[in-house]
Amino acid sequence: MMQLSILDQVPISKGSDAYSAVKQSAELAELADQWGYKRYWFAEHHSTRGLASTAPEIMIAHIAAKTANIRVGSGGVLLPQYSPFKVAENFRQLEALYPRRIDLGIGRSPGGTTKTRLALTDGVHKSLDEFPRQLQDLLGFLTDSVPSGHDYSGIKAAPLTDSPPEVWLLGLGENSAKLAGDMGAGYVFGHFINSARGSSAFQSYRESFRPSPFFKRPQSLAAVFVVCAESDEKAEELCLSQDLWLLRVEKGLDSLVPSIEEAKSAVYTAADKRKLVQNRSRMVIGSPQTVKRKLLELSERYQTDEFMILTNVYRFEDKKQSYERLAELF
Repeated sequence: MMQLSILDQVPISKGSDAYSAVKQSAELAELADQWGYKRYWFAEHHSTRGLASTAPEIMIAHIAAKTANIRVGSGGVLLPQYSPFKVAENFRQLEALYPRRIDLGIGRSPGGTTKTRLALTDGVHKSLDEFPRQLQDLLGFLTDSVPSGHDYSGIKAAPLTDSPPEVWLLGLGENSAKLAGDMGAGYVFGHFINSARGSSAFQSYRESFRPSPFFKRPQSLAAVFVVCAESDEKAEELCLSQDLWLLRVEKGLDSLVPSIEEAKSAVYTAADKRKLVQNRSRMVIGSPQTVKRKLLELSERYQTDEFMILTNVYRFEDKKQSYERLAELF
């Protein structure tokens, strides 16, 4: 059975603001809870005016308080910038507030430019090569299994809870997949970032998986852009704003989501047009029938039955309707 979840970057449309964006996210999360979505995760982005999700932990607490059944989590906390101990305590605190509803998604991304990253680490130059060690420490704190002889042995991440939050590792290829499997974490493949190595990544994850306090069996999902409208033609039109938004974000330009009218009137170079076509491999666009067929094909290719959906179109009403159609499909 196909399961659907939502990854929310809390995008801000042109003419709107952060106040409206976070309010809309809360409304969408409450609806997703009613529609039967499994998870609602928040991304972590810094120093950008077009994405309002900078502190997943705060958004998780806010949304979990407004919902009843849906799991709420991060997609993901950018561990290289932070103390594993502090991350463990943040998520144990959330687990104590909302037992068995909290997901801790972890990412390896630097979080932005070099200057932004240094601002996050308070000027400390931290190597991304430390990520596997940081992840091991984090899992140790979450399960009270930091080994004797470790610099931090004997320290307990509080509050002490009967169960740890689920831990998921976000990645784009075989290395992250194998690390997730070795650690017994769940694995999230970022199809919406780069779709090239999904099949081999999921295979590496399944082959390397070892049971853990988090999962007894491999648990994986793929995150993908989806726009679902009443017809293929309407979905294509709605996606124009997401197309231009993504093109600009990748160029380091305006990160606010443009309107369909602006996207239609924009001037695209030959290189832009090639990039737009390439970016469509990261998306599923169409009518309910088209979207269902494509997601089932992707499910078969990846051997996973859960998808985490991003829909960054201009109008909030169009976004809500897209998510509602998806819920009705599955």
